[in-house]
Amino acid sequence: MATNQTDFNVPIPEDHSDPMQFEVCTEEDFDYSQRGQWLRAALLGANDGLVSVSSLMMGVGAVKHDPKAMILSGFVGLVAGACSMAIGEFVSVYSQLDVEVAQKKREHRTVGNQEEKEKEQLPNPMLAAVASALAFSLGAIVPLLAASFVEDHKVRLGMVVAAVSLALVVFGWIGSILGGTPVFKSCFRVLLGGLIAMAITFGLTKLIGSSVI
Repeated sequence: MATNQTDFNVPIPEDHSDPMQFEVCTEEDFDYSQRGQWLRAALLGANDGLVSVSSLMMGVGAVKHDPKAMILSGFVGLVAGACSMAIGEFVSVYSQLDVEVAQKKREHRTVGNQEEKEKEQLPNPMLAAVASALAFSLGAIVPLLAASFVEDHKVRLGMVVAAVSLALVVFGWIGSILGGTPVFKSCFRVLLGGLIAMAITFGLTKLIGSSVI
């Protein structure tokens, strides 16, 4: 006795998923704002160290040809600026922390495991202060090193400008990569601001110093 057998062919869909597409999606979905707290403090400190200390040294160099005076002013600016940045950042972030903690208490959301999770998301004042101070020192040491080994006054000023310009471009590039922002726009903005600050400081100090001294 013959039996009818029916073959059921279940189509198996092919896997057309592209691993590269998954990687792109993962990268596109990355929240760069999570880096906002420490990135802002670090970049602000580095740029401030570069611009403020180099401008200070350029201002002193506009009226004094003594390399010791120029380097000493830069060192004083490094120490004072790093302390100022750390204290200012600590106070600022701590104030933000107090506001967020008070808001969470008013909303009565800090319960159980959620409390621990929300504590991890709160700003860290000490981390911001340390990052800001270290970044400021890192930026400030660039013009100091550039001026330390050059005897000729005009060459020394040129070395400071060149070294600071290069460092500003590098810091702008790092910030754009970490923050996911356009590279050229970030580098150009940082470089232009630093050059303007140094030029204004040098010009005004030269003008006032020549009439006073």
